[in-house]
Amino acid sequence: MMDKTFDPAAVEARVGQAWEAADAFRAGRPERAGAEPYCIMIPPPNVTGTLHMGHALNNTLQDILARYQRMRGRDVLWQPGMDHAGIATQMVVERRLAEAGKPGRRELGRAAFVETVWAWKAESGGAIVNQLKRLGASCDWSRERFTMGERGGPDEQMVAAVTKTFVDLHAQGLIYRDKRLVNWDPKFQTAISDLEVQQVEVKGHLWHFDYPVVDASGAETGEIITVATTRPETMLGDTAVAVHPDDERYTALVGRQVRLPLVGRLIPIVADEYSDPEKGTGAVKITPAHDFNDFEVGRRHGCRPINILDAEAQILIEGNADFLADAEPEPEAMALHGLDRFTARKRVVALMEARERLRLVEPNTHAVPHGDRSGVVIEPYLTDQWYLNVKPLAERALQAVRDGQTKFVPENYEKIFFQWLTNIEPWCVSRQLWWGHQIPVWYDAEGSVYVAGSEAQALAQAAEKHGRAVELRRDEDVLDTWFSSALWPFSTLGWPEHTKELARYYPTNTLVTGKDILFFWVARMMMMGLALTDRVPFDTVYLHTLVRDAAGAKMSKSKGNVVDPLDLIDQYGADALRFTLTAMAAQGRDIKLAVNRVEGYRNFATKLWNAARFAELNCCRLDPEFRAESVRAPVNRWALGEAARAVAEVEAALAAYRFNDAAAAAYRFVWNSFCDWYLELAKPVLQGEGVDPGARAETQGTVAFLIDQIAKLLHPFMPFLTEELWAIKGEAVPGRGLLALAPWPDLARLADPEAEAEVGLIVDLVSEVRSARSETSVPAAAQVPLVLVGADDATRARIEGWGETLTRLARLSEIRFADAAPKNSAQLLVRGVVAALPLEGIVDLAAEVERLRKEEGKTAAEIRKIEAKLGNADFVARAPEEVVEENRERRDSEATRLEKLREALARLTDQG
Repeated sequence: MMDKTFDPAAVEARVGQAWEAADAFRAGRPERAGAEPYCIMIPPPNVTGTLHMGHALNNTLQDILARYQRMRGRDVLWQPGMDHAGIATQMVVERRLAEAGKPGRRELGRAAFVETVWAWKAESGGAIVNQLKRLGASCDWSRERFTMGERGGPDEQMVAAVTKTFVDLHAQGLIYRDKRLVNWDPKFQTAISDLEVQQVEVKGHLWHFDYPVVDASGAETGEIITVATTRPETMLGDTAVAVHPDDERYTALVGRQVRLPLVGRLIPIVADEYSDPEKGTGAVKITPAHDFNDFEVGRRHGCRPINILDAEAQILIEGNADFLADAEPEPEAMALHGLDRFTARKRVVALMEARERLRLVEPNTHAVPHGDRSGVVIEPYLTDQWYLNVKPLAERALQAVRDGQTKFVPENYEKIFFQWLTNIEPWCVSRQLWWGHQIPVWYDAEGSVYVAGSEAQALAQAAEKHGRAVELRRDEDVLDTWFSSALWPFSTLGWPEHTKELARYYPTNTLVTGKDILFFWVARMMMMGLALTDRVPFDTVYLHTLVRDAAGAKMSKSKGNVVDPLDLIDQYGADALRFTLTAMAAQGRDIKLAVNRVEGYRNFATKLWNAARFAELNCCRLDPEFRAESVRAPVNRWALGEAARAVAEVEAALAAYRFNDAAAAAYRFVWNSFCDWYLELAKPVLQGEGVDPGARAETQGTVAFLIDQIAKLLHPFMPFLTEELWAIKGEAVPGRGLLALAPWPDLARLADPEAEAEVGLIVDLVSEVRSARSETSVPAAAQVPLVLVGADDATRARIEGWGETLTRLARLSEIRFADAAPKNSAQLLVRGVVAALPLEGIVDLAAEVERLRKEEGKTAAEIRKIEAKLGNADFVARAPEEVVEENRERRDSEATRLEKLREALARLTDQG
């Protein structure tokens, strides 16, 4: 006997254990040895992470595809694993050490700190894996991988894959060492990627400084050139002043020199188009070591870069040979050494003002780069780093997309992909961290470089060069986290070894990931896959959007609007959350997650559960001898045909990655066709007296069969509920097994146009009558006549055959046939059949028409008001994104309402 209510928590725990006990999701099951493989690579969540709503969406969509393809008989590998998350993990462990009052990273030393991180990983890391299991993720958990490789574990070869990649690309000349500007995070004291920098609008100042012009002997002439800067402290590293070649104000000064205040360095005035005559004073200070644009200007004019900051963004001038080489710094300038950059900024401004070199201070709101992890201001910083020349790799990835080897869904992301890869810069792959893949490079005492797969190989290279054994020092840097993640599609399958898994599952099929890591991860996987395996790593990339709060605002802890998916799972069940996210996952549109939507889909689960209980109470049990294609009753044939249509619609939608359409098709069939209509239409047969036993048995068999098909149809979306129903309904069926491994419904043979024409007419007629009653304000308890106008014999026979059902469901007083519609009636057109509801004496038609016209006018006015707002370019540009989207949704909602009002008006005829 089924429980009275559906208890998600109890069911999820029980079903999860059943899946695990059966090892249901293992790839390469013996019975599928000859099946076509299907592989999805999970975007590896950070080892520090916990399940957030983006993960919930991402993994729900992946799970839908994995379960669907598994049910279609394919050998599915959904490869799980985690990313070691260099900066994030180091940050978490350092914070834990501080909170516990233990020595910090530098006090511990590298080896001890790395051991501490491994201990943390074993104890607390990877909590997200169990959270993904709670969501219902059907990964092959036996194959879980970690981008750092577990020492001595099955994925230690992950380290070998990273090492081989670095060594091979270096041998090809693609990886090299260079001194360039990088985005430097002073908190973590490491280079970070452009993609890890957030531009934050801040209210600051623009300081105008006068630089004195000097003659050939170095004496000041009395002339000045005024430059403007938002970072006064960097003037210590100025090596030029640039003006535009066409700026006549400065033509006579080009080629001359100025003396840099406080520092005494003589620097040239150069002509360069980088300077904008319309901006500031038209003259800009050039500080090549502390600004990316200045670096390029300096290279064009032979101006050497001078770094005046240390790794912690403190002023570095004592012992700084580059700074002191041609400077005559004032004592007050030397006193800046060791100051924090922002303290130094105030001091420099004060010193310039004291020397009457500060001409003007303007308020200035501008974008300042911040580290997305540390939250501190990022410095452009000149350091030696390892770079990967990705330009030739990018061209191969672009060509693969041009050739159709990999497609993007939605397609518009292809254009963004092309724009980014076409203009790609070298990738700085080194990081000054301790947690990560240490770069496989060693140095001897002379600074010679040895790139090798192991220290032993490096020592052998050095011994061959020197003719004797020499000591080597390993490069302390680690590789960017995304370097190892770029190898994920094939390193997880055993590459660089030629494993059977690599041969079977690579290239993979569908990659499902967020649009925000298109460049972080997707592009890099494509470039590395083509460079190292000569094949694209996946044939399709589905990029989903963001999950926002109910108002459309981006979720953030600072706003306090974060919705925890685990809280929703606890309250409403994993199936309800999954179905909500799927139903709202329209391509290219962010999801506005309202909790009431999750509650609504919990009610959907309850509706199906109650339908299954209704079936049980009416003795609708699975019959192994039941043959769906042999049923005779039109209502049963219609229901089976509707199921066939729903299966086809879900299949088509999933093939096109229209997840919301797939969910909508399944929902319509289960809630509307099956629960609301079929069970209602079948009640007289199931519960009536004097019913033919054969007809009742057929209907009972059909109901039981359809609940089984519904379980299959909904399983990819709502796996826990459906697995539980499958087990309950199949208790008497020997060898039935798990629904997760059952075949996908094959119902195409059950499509029945004749039954659909008959029963579909009745369903649509009842629906239209109910709609008309509502729209024209007919009292709920009132019974009204229905007049069929000009009906042919076939239609008349169908209506008469279903007369009792029509009367009961549409609340009709009678059904009659006529050649013309009665006066004062609402007219309906249903599948070519004209029907009329005489309303005289039931509704004040004139008053109703007047009411509808007033509502029509108000609604049209509201639409015009919203459209005027959306037509204002300034409003669209300045208003928050969620406000603009809210207005668009209101306009669409009002447009739908207007259409309904006009339909209602059109129904009311002959009012005179």
